[in-house]
Amino acid sequence: MMAGRGRLPVAVAALCLVQFMDVLGVTVVVTSLPSMLSSLHAAQSASTLIATGYAMFFGGLLMLGARLGDRYGHRRTILASLAVFAAGAVTAATATSVIALAAGRCLQGAAAAASVPCALRLLTTVTPEGTARRRAIAAWSAAGAAAGASGFVIGGIVTDLTSWRVIFWAYLPLAAVLGLVIAFSVPPGRPDEPARSLNLAGSLAFTAAVMAFVVGATVIARPGGRVAGALLLGACAAAVAGFAALDRRAAAPLLPRALTGSGPLRQGTLGAFLNTATTSSVITLLTLYLQNALHHSPLAAAAALLPFSLAVIAGSGLSAAAARRLAPPWTITAGLALIAAADVALIPAARSSWAVPACVAVAGLGIGLSSVAATSLGTDVAPRWRGGASGIVNTAAQVGTAVGVAALLLVAAGTGGIPAAGAPEPGAAWAAAAAVAAAGSAWFALTQSRRPSRTAAEPDGPQDHPRPAAGRGPGS
Repeated sequence: MMAGRGRLPVAVAALCLVQFMDVLGVTVVVTSLPSMLSSLHAAQSASTLIATGYAMFFGGLLMLGARLGDRYGHRRTILASLAVFAAGAVTAATATSVIALAAGRCLQGAAAAASVPCALRLLTTVTPEGTARRRAIAAWSAAGAAAGASGFVIGGIVTDLTSWRVIFWAYLPLAAVLGLVIAFSVPPGRPDEPARSLNLAGSLAFTAAVMAFVVGATVIARPGGRVAGALLLGACAAAVAGFAALDRRAAAPLLPRALTGSGPLRQGTLGAFLNTATTSSVITLLTLYLQNALHHSPLAAAAALLPFSLAVIAGSGLSAAAARRLAPPWTITAGLALIAAADVALIPAARSSWAVPACVAVAGLGIGLSSVAATSLGTDVAPRWRGGASGIVNTAAQVGTAVGVAALLLVAAGTGGIPAAGAPEPGAAWAAAAAVAAAGSAWFALTQSRRPSRTAAEPDGPQDHPRPAAGRGPGS
């Protein structure tokens, strides 16, 4: 199902914009939260519901979203998701209460969960194998990483210059244009699994597990939320056990052995988790520090973080070039090492108006390098498995954000408090993130150094069909 030569660049750009729009929703409200709460006359504690609702539904429903595309067609699923996303945007833009705003965010997160894996599946289908596909995946990864980084900046600028409601109104023309372009440029194709079950029981258990984890990890970081958070994490463990039992017996498992046995997928998933756990968490804490401790306006905080977004794009371009010479794990090694260095450098630089942008630029370069390589590695499976692989990699990224933010807030709370007026920089939290990034970099380097030498032209995972050997999945 290749796109026509004239339409291919348009199709790739549109599919990458789907990724950009959906991932943007995770971080775009962070710098706007104080204004949102003030406008709705809500307590500070309501920020958790607004901030995590999107990520909870996005991360929790990704695997079901991938299955919907396999069953009903990926282009059709994206077009329906864009309509639902726009409906969520209207709900949020017109909200008069925190509950209505959170409901709109949750609806958008659910729509994003269906469109992201389908967009990546189509991207790897409409592009021919080789250089064109590597460039398309690099553009996809750059769009996602840049969106996550830009959310902090865009949210701050729009809120400071206009109103936080404009953020949601702006989604309407974007969703409409994307729908038209995708309908025009992307071939319809055929469903991959027209006769197979959606495995709703397994999907519900998986969704419940991810949602309980995201909310539990967030709540446990709040003062007085330790017990509730621990109970939710316990419920997550129970849901994981239930999912494993259900999926093992299902006629159409969400995580078939041929997919979970893929070595490249496991490495790409770990890379995606570490990328967001050690950057999104640090940037979130830095945003709180700049606004609450140093009294920066949303616009000033956004300006300080702008180099992060720009460096992500540069790092993604470097990663695409490096793919011709280096195996993806080595690129992930370099990216995580840069992230670790940037996280450490923030500790003495936090109060400097010029050093903070320099530090976040290094972190952006690192995640740009690492995210492209992680996505390429994670989707190095046979075409029929790419929708599911995309769901797994993106779920890992969302869970990484939730875990990272919760862990760093816990560390900050235990070593001087979450950034407030006059509070010192949360150095212990940033040091913890740096340690995790450095450990991840060392692990990828050690693992790859023990493997036989490969060139970039010799991918580590399967290309067309899973290996037939019993008990072994693709790339294992």
